[in-house]
Amino acid sequence: MMLETAKDSLVLNQIISQKTDTFMVEDDCIVPDIKPDILNVISSSGIVCIYKKEILDGRIRLDGTVNTFIMYLADSEENEVRSLNTSLDFAQVIDIEKAKSGMNLDTNIILKSIDCRVLNGRKVHIKAILEADSKVSSNEKVEYIKEVSNLKDVQFLNENFQINSLVGIGSTKVYAKDTISISEADDLVEVMKTDIKVINRDAKISYNKILIKADMQVKIIYLTSDNRINLKEAIIPIVGFIDMPNISENHICEVKYEIKNIIIKPNNVEEHSIYVEAEIEVCAEAYENKELQMIQDLYSPTVALNFSQRKVKIMQKRENRSEICNIRERMSIPEIGSNKIYDVEVMPVIEKQTLLNNRIIYNGEINLNYIFASNGGIGVETKKVSIPFNFTMDFDGITEKSNVNTIIEITLQDFVVASDASIDVKIDLNFTAISGKDTSISIINEVEQDEQREITSKYSMVIYFVKPGDTVWKIAKKFNSTVENIIKINSIEDVNNLPVGKQLFIPRYHGC
Repeated sequence: MMLETAKDSLVLNQIISQKTDTFMVEDDCIVPDIKPDILNVISSSGIVCIYKKEILDGRIRLDGTVNTFIMYLADSEENEVRSLNTSLDFAQVIDIEKAKSGMNLDTNIILKSIDCRVLNGRKVHIKAILEADSKVSSNEKVEYIKEVSNLKDVQFLNENFQINSLVGIGSTKVYAKDTISISEADDLVEVMKTDIKVINRDAKISYNKILIKADMQVKIIYLTSDNRINLKEAIIPIVGFIDMPNISENHICEVKYEIKNIIIKPNNVEEHSIYVEAEIEVCAEAYENKELQMIQDLYSPTVALNFSQRKVKIMQKRENRSEICNIRERMSIPEIGSNKIYDVEVMPVIEKQTLLNNRIIYNGEINLNYIFASNGGIGVETKKVSIPFNFTMDFDGITEKSNVNTIIEITLQDFVVASDASIDVKIDLNFTAISGKDTSISIINEVEQDEQREITSKYSMVIYFVKPGDTVWKIAKKFNSTVENIIKINSIEDVNNLPVGKQLFIPRYHGC
């Protein structure tokens, strides 16, 4: 007899490997002939751009650059402040044992630090430390048997699972660009420092598309021909969409932004403007929460069956939640006093993440690097300070065993020097926690009749005494009976509580 089976399928996004790797990028930079010698470095910063990611067998490769901005005190009679802008290109290979070509790669790279050492008046050595958090995953379409339709007495052991099935993965490139005007009183000589962040991220699902909307926050410190230093801030909108068939508003959607390239170009002095352009890759993953009943075991009391079973990794309970942490401080920094603050570099760091029932506790600090005018208004100085934070996020369903990845976005930073020379600090951090549980389940993908084996029984009733580890299902399968009949004949009230040594009557099942 040929067995007729009904199958269903799932698309599973399985995490193959996850690794955090720290690496260094360094190079020498020569001061252009048109600029004065370096006396010492005041400030160094950078923006990381990744323009290529590749998965090879057993490793991944990341190609990118660190756009560096170095402010320095010139070795001249005027002690003027000047700048160097250069790029540190890198091609970093990271060993990931289970990685294979064709898999998916998600990498988040953070610039941990950047240092600049003066070698001589015309040369500096730049060293950047980067941290890459890489996740390799694969998409697999898995078929499983949900029914045997032409064998009436087949017995099924079913189990309910909540599964996050992958709906789709997509990406798009968007360009955020604008010409930013500066004061007509400023004849721009050079851009000294640039900071770019993607903020106010939002995504909406509509008509098989993910509509993305965000803002690119731009801060530019520049030098004028009369040796003044000014700051210009601007917000440039980011808009785009990602095609994704079969997506609906009920799906879970995760969107990530990655800067691939930036262009900062001062226009002619007469135009009093700076052209800014950023190429940004936006990637999205969409998941569907499914509750499935899957066969974990089966047999027939009258027909010998063989089946094949395999384990697959799945994601469960994938959710994300965002909350704002408001930092409000009044700081007194004697070195700054009432001097003008040009910019403050803000770097939040989570030092400890504690998972409890239905909540997450974050402990960390916010590292601040103040860039401010020197006493007398000539030149620039910097001062580093830290603010500790403790933040609790309520998140239903979180346990100590949950897998939580947290992303911090700075949505507000405001620093105002008060009349008493203290600084009012306002920082809003948006914590986005992505929770999920990785586990394994068994699926049955093939069932066939065993023609070489017959089921026979000499007895119509068996007396059996429960042994440790027994379940009604195991006993029924062993004696070619059924769970239903064993429960009925023995008046079992709780199938999950079989006392060891209990006497059971096991009827042999007679199929129709």
